[in-house]
Amino acid sequence: MNTGLASVKLGYVPIRKFVFSQQDAARYKQLVEERLSAWGVQFVNIDGLTDDGMLYRHEDLPGVVEHLRREQVDALFCPHCNFGTEDVAALLGKEMQLPYLLWGPRDEMPLPDGTRLRDTQCGLFATSRILRRLNVPFTYIPNCRIDDPIFERGVRSFIQVASVVKAFRRLRIGQVGQRIDFFWTVMVNEAELLERFGIELFQIYATELVKRIRQLVDSPTTELIELVRKWRSQVAFEHLSDEQINAIAALKLVLGEYVAQHQLSGIALQCFPLLQEAFNIYPCFANSMLTMEGIPVTCETDIHGVISSTLLQAAALYESPTYFADLTIRHPENDNAELLWHCGPYPLSLADDSTSPKVGSHFILPGGAAGVCHWQIRKGDVTIARFDVDRGQYLLGFGEGRGTSGPETVGCYQWLEVADWLRWERKLIRGPYIHHVAGVHGHLAAVLHEACRYLPGVTPDPFDENDRELEEFWYRL
Repeated sequence: MNTGLASVKLGYVPIRKFVFSQQDAARYKQLVEERLSAWGVQFVNIDGLTDDGMLYRHEDLPGVVEHLRREQVDALFCPHCNFGTEDVAALLGKEMQLPYLLWGPRDEMPLPDGTRLRDTQCGLFATSRILRRLNVPFTYIPNCRIDDPIFERGVRSFIQVASVVKAFRRLRIGQVGQRIDFFWTVMVNEAELLERFGIELFQIYATELVKRIRQLVDSPTTELIELVRKWRSQVAFEHLSDEQINAIAALKLVLGEYVAQHQLSGIALQCFPLLQEAFNIYPCFANSMLTMEGIPVTCETDIHGVISSTLLQAAALYESPTYFADLTIRHPENDNAELLWHCGPYPLSLADDSTSPKVGSHFILPGGAAGVCHWQIRKGDVTIARFDVDRGQYLLGFGEGRGTSGPETVGCYQWLEVADWLRWERKLIRGPYIHHVAGVHGHLAAVLHEACRYLPGVTPDPFDENDRELEEFWYRL
């Protein structure tokens, strides 16, 4: 899997007009390409498909569309290298139905004789109007100089937006077991997810999963033996037998095989009582290690939780793993902090340096089963998100905070401080949200807000920032 800016393939389609300076437009076409290459952006251009590698004629549009589809681009970047041609620029967006980035370089001083080379901003106004007329959503970076920091930030952030949209449109979630009877909060409408968004649920039958794990435990492979040896060097196993550790490792390997064989985005797992009855284990450490590898695994068969985690992971361009948390208690001393906690699906790579990672017993549920993770994850800036539904209205709730100090506890945890916790609490209580959220390190609220522009039927629902503040991210540093 590609990470960073290379995780999205841009269709780079410079736009010009038959009037104004063709030479100056060609110069900016080349300058922008050089910037994209320097930043590590993966892109394909349209060189050879038009007379100068820029689009401005209707007769060239079908060939450009065919080329971009053949290259399987994930998004469009259509810089107006001079005034631009608004109809073909907008028709391209209509045909491709992909995230669309609109921008043009700020004009320099008129020439000594008073003439101008581009009039780029004027063309941007024209194209934006036709994009709206054709119902093509687009992202806009202000008309600025190519060296302005807001241009680079805008391109990078748009790629994050495109990554979210790409992930959403390809969601295929493995479901292990049925919803736990008394967990009404994680009910979903499988048919509606498929009909409205194309989100598929792939059923992983519990009997088949248990059988495959049992085969590995009874006849350990070299892969399993090496995995357990590696784990023992990374964490301290407490109160676990060799057979229990082998069963957790086998679970991790078998779920990984399902992901590879069936191209799954993530897994929603019935974490109890299935595995306690079959192997006397909790799956938490296996969940942690799979999530660390970019395969989000959620507890308690939480389908919407997998969607939340997958979108956050994509927004972070797969450079940082997500973690799946319960919102549990308010900080005993900090009124704006909350405990994000769970039995263990927090990736081991996120463990704070001050933590000694352990895998052991559950502090809430009785019995001899083990496999629960115990460590605090690192502080830093984080984004929290939850995809959910209320009477057919789907929302993506999100907000930003920062890890802070707090009392030590068991399980996997992070104390999260936000600007106004009571505002968050009211939003979460009024719904349609539950106690489950996904988190990832980084400032991504504006990216998630913008991504919803390209997800028909999904409404952005900020926990803290308002829509205007998030829109202004794209216009001000």
